[in-house]
Amino acid sequence: MSVTPLEAVPHLTTALNGPLQQLESVLLERRSHIERWLREQWRLTPAPFYASVDLRNAGFKLAPVDTNLFPAGFNNLAPEFEPLCVQAIQSAMERFCPDACSVLIVPENHTRNGFYLQSVATLEALFRRAGYDVRVGSLIDELDGPTRVATADGDEVVLEPLVRSGNRVGVADFDPCLVVLNNDLSGGRPAILEGLEQPVMPPLELGWSNRRKSDHFDQYRQVAEEFCEFVGIDPWLITPLHRDCGEVDFRNRGNGDDCLTHNVEQLLDEIRERYRAHGVDREPFVVIKADAGTYGMGVMTAHSGEEVRQLNRKQRNRMSAVKEGLAVSRLLIQEGVHTSETWGPGDSSAEPVVYMIDHFVVGGFYRVHHGKGHDENLNAPGMTFESLAFAKSCNCPDERRAPDASVNRFYAYGVIARLALLAAARELAAVEDPA
Repeated sequence: MSVTPLEAVPHLTTALNGPLQQLESVLLERRSHIERWLREQWRLTPAPFYASVDLRNAGFKLAPVDTNLFPAGFNNLAPEFEPLCVQAIQSAMERFCPDACSVLIVPENHTRNGFYLQSVATLEALFRRAGYDVRVGSLIDELDGPTRVATADGDEVVLEPLVRSGNRVGVADFDPCLVVLNNDLSGGRPAILEGLEQPVMPPLELGWSNRRKSDHFDQYRQVAEEFCEFVGIDPWLITPLHRDCGEVDFRNRGNGDDCLTHNVEQLLDEIRERYRAHGVDREPFVVIKADAGTYGMGVMTAHSGEEVRQLNRKQRNRMSAVKEGLAVSRLLIQEGVHTSETWGPGDSSAEPVVYMIDHFVVGGFYRVHHGKGHDENLNAPGMTFESLAFAKSCNCPDERRAPDASVNRFYAYGVIARLALLAAARELAAVEDPA
């Protein structure tokens, strides 16, 4: 992770045009009403334990493109965020398990990924500073005792094998009050975590073995429509259009190709219509993603249906599976949102990532990629992270300054990220009470 001067902010390569400037102006003018609306939403639908949201700012549109319910970049947050994180953890724990004094973190099995382990170490430290006893219990089958693994910054995490006793899970001599899941369950739901009497946050139902991105963005579209009706703006300004495609088999040409090509062409036509309506002179594109999974795997962009028809074997193989070797059969086709933010002397493409614990914005950073353009996926090998202390800006806009001033830009990011969090909260409510 790069350490960045606190006053440094990414550069917007194009000034905000009319619609987005109007959006940010409305967010500033109606801030007290917006915060009241959000508070009411949290009373109706409590937030998940934590989440991170990837945003894209096109200069004419600001929208979430991914919501991760098992965030893995706590090590990329600036140290200035720590008090906010600690307070938010305390608030979340009071809601989920008010009598808790001990927490078990269950991480991914990435023992060779030092940066991920650094995130686990940071999360463990935040819980300790919030006043909880913490241990890290691993799902790795081969683990036969406490094992120290090194993080990217030279720290250590002690992984311990999980132990099941009746309807409770822990590690040796440690019976936690609550289990915090930091494993997205791409490989399925572990039997050792099923049917526990301890709270598991987030619940197993929100892992990628059950969750679908298309469901999330269906929920987000509804949230955005309600919010935009309340504040009086066009929902498209904050919503990525999307479609989903059922049975696709990239390993066998012809299986689902017509469905995918048709949906890509239909979505591109819809985006062109929106561009014409808003006077946007850009080439539209779509992002094709596995409907389940993360880590930037199973993702490609397309500017036409013909690009999809002409995929070569290497491209098809790359799209055929995601993390844990999970085969891709369902796809989300999402409106591509250009990024107009660049970082550094090389004008590397950048996108903000906002972190939340409970319903509080606790910080964020920029994902930067020197080798990718404004219409490409930045969550790819070669990306770097630039830590920014914009937590104050996310919560404290300055109405005296221009709508596109950084302090106000970051407040807008915090609002849109919380709308995505609300969509995730509704996902959670749907699995907890299917009726």
